[in-house]
Amino acid sequence: MEKQITLEELGYNEFFESNRKKLGWEVFSVARVTSEHRGAYKVKDTEGEYLAKITGKQMFNAASRQDFPAVGDWVAITKQDEKQAVIQGILPRATIIQRKHGDKNKTGGKDETQIIATNVDVAFIVESVNRDFSLNRFDRYFAIAQAGKVKPAIILNKIDLIPQPELEEKLNQLRLRFPESTIISTSTTSQQGLAELRNHIEKNKTYCFLGSSGVGKSSLINLLLGREVTETKDISSYSDRGKHTTTVRQMYFLPTGIVIDNPGMREVGSADADEGLDDLFEEINILAAQCKYADCTHTHEPDCAILNAIQSGELDKEKYDNYLSLKKEAQFYKKTSYEKKQKDRNFGKYLKKAKKDLKKFGHKDY
Repeated sequence: MEKQITLEELGYNEFFESNRKKLGWEVFSVARVTSEHRGAYKVKDTEGEYLAKITGKQMFNAASRQDFPAVGDWVAITKQDEKQAVIQGILPRATIIQRKHGDKNKTGGKDETQIIATNVDVAFIVESVNRDFSLNRFDRYFAIAQAGKVKPAIILNKIDLIPQPELEEKLNQLRLRFPESTIISTSTTSQQGLAELRNHIEKNKTYCFLGSSGVGKSSLINLLLGREVTETKDISSYSDRGKHTTTVRQMYFLPTGIVIDNPGMREVGSADADEGLDDLFEEINILAAQCKYADCTHTHEPDCAILNAIQSGELDKEKYDNYLSLKKEAQFYKKTSYEKKQKDRNFGKYLKKAKKDLKKFGHKDY
């Protein structure tokens, strides 16, 4: 007989239970969102898995994408039968990984925030050793992880494709750029590093795999699970890129922990990542505070601590240039987000005034 899973093994803890009580939702069952499919969700609790939908009221009251369930969420549900349920509400999120959507939205802009996963403990950022390898891209993933209170870790995959000296050089670059981070080197072909990766996955904790298409996220998860549950395709000899077919975010349950597979991301736009950037580039902020002038632009001023650190080799110039790029991007998104909220606020005031005027002048609808 198969052992029944507990809420704790699904990732439930005191944070979610205390919020459930505060909201007065003890009357509802709780379940975890394991995948999303065009407005419907798969949710899992101690008794099984259900296809679930949100209520019309939730849909009407939703102000943005963040108000809808996402993979990793804990939700209050009512069960309709053994296979279907209705989501009554979303419990507050402990952590969240989100980004500015890389593709244009319906209005042609790029200001939509996309939730990647919620209630994640560790984000495994996966890059391959070949064409995908980029320290600056790691910076971007680290920023969105840390902005959402998620601990980032590095997986350098496909290490069988390069000679050992070249691998050591890349690992040294990563250690210098991210000195306090976990770095795991793996190969799905030889299964090198798989045991170390398993050892980093702890019971009752949730791990999200992030990275571009073809870096081997799904293949790594298949090996961790010990079976083919995520579809993958062979490497294209022409492009040297993986053709993987993960199209939805999906949660899987290991004997030791929980993992989330994600579609590959072409772009990693920082959504509200100012705090994540400050944590990631802490040494730059410390240096900036040591500059002679309070309004130092760190471009030409004498006694600029940042310029001096770059000149002496204490600070990597490429890292600093990437910091400036990410900071500028985060500030742009913050500005556009503020402008959008201001427009919504002004429109709300307009509607309120219009209704008041209609009532004042005795419109038939009032």
